[in-house]
Order: sequence, then structure tokens, then C-alpha cells
Amino acid sequence: MITRVTRRPRKKRIVILGGGFGGVYAAIHLEKLLARVETVEICLVSRDNFFLFTPMLHEIAASDLEITNIVNPLRKLLRKVEVVVGDVNQIDLPNKRVLISRGYRNDSQQVDYDHLVIALGSITNFYNLPGFPELALAMKSLSDAIRLRAQILQHLEEANSECNPADRQSLLTFVVAGGGFAGVETVAALNDFVREALPFYPNLCEDMLRVMLVHSGPVILPELGENLGRYTQKVLARRGVEVRLSTRVKSMTENSVFLVDSVAIPSRTLVWTAGTVPSPLIFSLPCTKERGRIRVNQFLQVSDWPDVWAVGDCAFVPDIRNPGKSHPPTAQHAIREGKVVAQNIAATLLGRRLKPFSFRTIGLLASIGRRTGVARIFGFNFSGFFAWWMWRTVYLSKLPGLDKKVRVAFDWTLDLLFPKDVCAVYDLDHNRDFDRRDHTRNALGNNGDYGVTARQPVHSSLGNGLTRIAPLATERYGWANSKD
Repeated sequence: MITRVTRRPRKKRIVILGGGFGGVYAAIHLEKLLARVETVEICLVSRDNFFLFTPMLHEIAASDLEITNIVNPLRKLLRKVEVVVGDVNQIDLPNKRVLISRGYRNDSQQVDYDHLVIALGSITNFYNLPGFPELALAMKSLSDAIRLRAQILQHLEEANSECNPADRQSLLTFVVAGGGFAGVETVAALNDFVREALPFYPNLCEDMLRVMLVHSGPVILPELGENLGRYTQKVLARRGVEVRLSTRVKSMTENSVFLVDSVAIPSRTLVWTAGTVPSPLIFSLPCTKERGRIRVNQFLQVSDWPDVWAVGDCAFVPDIRNPGKSHPPTAQHAIREGKVVAQNIAATLLGRRLKPFSFRTIGLLASIGRRTGVARIFGFNFSGFFAWWMWRTVYLSKLPGLDKKVRVAFDWTLDLLFPKDVCAVYDLDHNRDFDRRDHTRNALGNNGDYGVTARQPVHSSLGNGLTRIAPLATERYGWANSKD
């Protein structure tokens, strides 16, 4: 008798690159759709082992929330997905493989795929401005927010014992570049934090403080329209923030920030939120790009590579309702892109019809400090306390995990009753050199953003329009950012 050995078919592997909104939500929905399909395995590659809820990042910098309350462990969110923590070094589309490095020893690992979802996000773009990569602070990752909070407190400590008025002024001047959601929410939170911390420093007073927002346009928050932008400017000015419009920051030294109109501002703190660029890994891929992002079709497939998909900040997703335009690279869009790409990959594996991606922005919200906000929902404008309440309600509902929701709500309640914490628990001096090395090895960013902060402009010959003349300035906050 001849015994036949039946070989089990090799499992189809779906690999997702990036642990941000697009990548994580793609994994969540794939896990649900393919839970009973035993011939498919899902792998998520992320630089960090957690998912960062970026819309609340400025509240970490302002000591409103505890550090771990806006992060969720990926292994807790994705019970049936293989989570690989490492840096993506190379994407080999012809051979359908990804090369990553893991651990402190940078051990190399090859990950093969049958379907690939690229959700590598974006990184801060400094446009090769002098002094920025070494001295300016970004607001893209959890470490950025922690570092900003630590630097603010360090400068308050130094200024409290500084006798030289010029040095003290540079320590107490804080500049934020970029008047979009990220810049406005950051400067509002920073301003509140610094002013509430002053009573703990007996040698300092509010007259010594200078908080400035620099924006290249005629009105801040242009996404919300002129009326809400003007309202926000008035609120910030009333609370002591100096808003400079129609100008830009051109360079920085250890003690000064210089504007394009030759104005020198004595400051040792510059927060840069004025531009982003897709992950550097995207530039080397042999696929069509638009404005530096991977161009996909209405099904989120990459042209000429039917087994490759792209979502989030690194993808140029055409808007089928408005030919020639694309969906904005925001969180609320990335969440839905992740869901649609999961449905389409499942449909491909199961022989079903693909679903085109189409979505209209529901609303945009921004917190501008001291229980005040601005919002545009379904075309209607809101401002003041009600808009701030909507901001917190919407974001709290979108924060993954019941335990995190409870912790954040508890933190917000305590913030109403007690003064802000002014403990500088982050060893800024010890980590400064490490962070600069981190820049050098192309690894700065949150868990969905691979690559280094861009130090040099990318020439138009690459077809991405990322030169200083035509910057890709993507803001990361507001409801549009929260992706819902």
C-alpha cells in the first residue's frame, strides 16, 4: 500500500510596515476579516511596540497627561497579528521581501510577503535650514513631547538663578514655527504650562516670558477658515502669545532664532511644526510618486505592483469625487484607508470585488488652551468652551482601549483640581547626544514614521515637489489628524 503525504499549502503572508494610524487600523480590520482563514498570516512591523495617539501629544508636553496614557501596546491591540519590532532598512518589491534590523545589535532579518501594506508615515522636514537638525525640537513622537517638556523646565530652572538679563531673556523666550494644527495646539499648551509653572520660581514673573508663534500665511489655522483663524489669534494674543504672520524662520543658533525679515529673536527654544516629508524609504521605491508620496489607485493599490498597497501620510490617495486632487494625509483619513485596504486585501484573497476608497472630512478641531477650542463640523463653526468640550469628547472616544480612556479622563479631572507637575524627569543632557545619533541613523519619529528628520531638500527631479520652494507641509493634529 502506498501512503500519500499531503502537503499543507504555504500560508499567504500579509506584511504591514508602520505602527501608526494607517498600519494599525489595517491590521485590526485584517485580523477581524481573516480570523477564520487559516491559510493567511498577518505581520506588523513597527519601530516601537506601541501605538501612539498623536492628537494628544501636546498634552504630554504640557504635563496635562501621563506619558503612557496615550500609548497602547501593539500586542494588546492585535492578539492574532505577529508584531515585529524593528527598523525597516529596505523594501525589495521585485523579490517581495523586506529587510529589517532588530534589537540593540541591529540584527538583520528578512521578511517575505505575498501582500505588502506600506504605512510608513512622514517625518519632520527642516528644509536644510541652518542649525535646525541640531537645535530645533519637533513634535512628531513621544520622545519629542517629553524632550520639549524637559527643556522648558530646564530653562525655567536656569532662568530662576540667572543674573544676566540677556541670557535670562533667551531662556524664557519660546518660539513655535508653523500655524497649523500642530503649531497652534503646541504653542497654546506650552503657553499655559509655562505660565502656570511660574509661581514655583520666585525670581521669575510673567513680564519676563515671551511666547511666540511664527506663521508664513496671513492667518493661522487656514484649514478652519479665516473667521476661526482670526478668533484663535485674538485668544492667543489675549493670553500673552505673540503671533507673527506672513514671515518665516530662516535659521537658528544656540541663543537666537532668525526670521526672514532679518529679525533676531533671543531664544534657545524653537519648536518646528512647519513641514513634513514622507519616509526616506519611499524615495528609493521603483513606483510612481506624486508630491513625494506613493501614488495609489482608487483601491489603494500601488500602480504596476498589484500586491503592494499604501495608506496614510506616505500615500497619495486620489479623491474620486474631485479628479486631480488627493485625500489629505490626516489621521481620520488614514483610519478609514486602513479599513478599506484591509477589506480589499481580504477581497483579493477570497476572490471578491474590490471597494474604492472615498471619504469626506467630517470635521476639524483644535484645542487652543485654557478650556477653549475651535471646530468646524459639517461646515459649521464652533468656538470657545463648547468647541473645547467637543475636542476632548471626540478624542477621548477615539482613544483605543477602555483603560486608556479612563486614565486620560482621570488625568483631565486631576488637572482641574491641582497645579501642573513641574518635575523634569527626562535626562535631557544625557539623551541629547543619543537623540542626535538617532537622527543620523534615520530612526527618529513615532511608531508609524520611519526615517530621519529631513535635513536636506529633495530636488524636484525626484518628482515630489519637496524643495524649499514647494514644501510639503502636512500638519498632524486637529480632528483631521485624529483620523476621526
